[in-house]
Amino acid sequence: MTELFTFAVMAFSTLFFVMDPLGLLPIFITLTANETPEQRRQTARRASLVTFAILLIFTLFGAYIFRLFGLTLDAFRIAGGILLLLMALDMLHAQPSRARSSPEETEAGSHKDDVAIVPLAMPLLAGPGTVASVMVLASQNSDWRYTFVVLLVVALCCLASWLILRSSDLICRVFSPAGIAVFERIMGLLLAAIAIQFMADGVVGVLSGAGFSLSAALTDPTAAATTSATAASTSAGTP
Repeated sequence: MTELFTFAVMAFSTLFFVMDPLGLLPIFITLTANETPEQRRQTARRASLVTFAILLIFTLFGAYIFRLFGLTLDAFRIAGGILLLLMALDMLHAQPSRARSSPEETEAGSHKDDVAIVPLAMPLLAGPGTVASVMVLASQNSDWRYTFVVLLVVALCCLASWLILRSSDLICRVFSPAGIAVFERIMGLLLAAIAIQFMADGVVGVLSGAGFSLSAALTDPTAAATTSATAASTSAGTP
């Protein structure tokens, strides 16, 4: 149970930091500048619901997508970690991340009659980093309880995003832009640590799959190299 709780905390932290609804407040206010407060709340609700639907699909069918394209979880951990690290570095500078959405995409979306789906839900809330995160998290353990935890975390993060966006005027009045930037930098630092952990787990998994033992390499490099070569030759000789 302790391990499941730790996983839930890590999953919520990862997904909430990547979605970064606080960092989206200036963009949300700009996109909905011509809307009434009630219309703004409806836009926030639709964006959160669409985001939940997108992430639900990738959470439930991420493993099938891996198999369809012949991807391994470890490779996706490394790729997802790199993407999250790029986003974290932008958060540390308190600036919008181009890894999530480019200014051109945001500008194009601002001319739409309904901005809830594009660009708010996709790609701002359910962007590449968010999708990669839920796919990695949902594939880490085959136990159904872990998948349920990821689904619960997705629901909680979408609920939190809805509450934050619908209260955008109040939050901006209470907290100054500098205060929001400080909080975003803290989230960026934590997200950077999570991203590096993703990449480290992926690298260890890839090396283990190749028959390379990190602990053996540290104690006996010659033996580790021999074991790795044997595993590689065995794999090459397997039809």
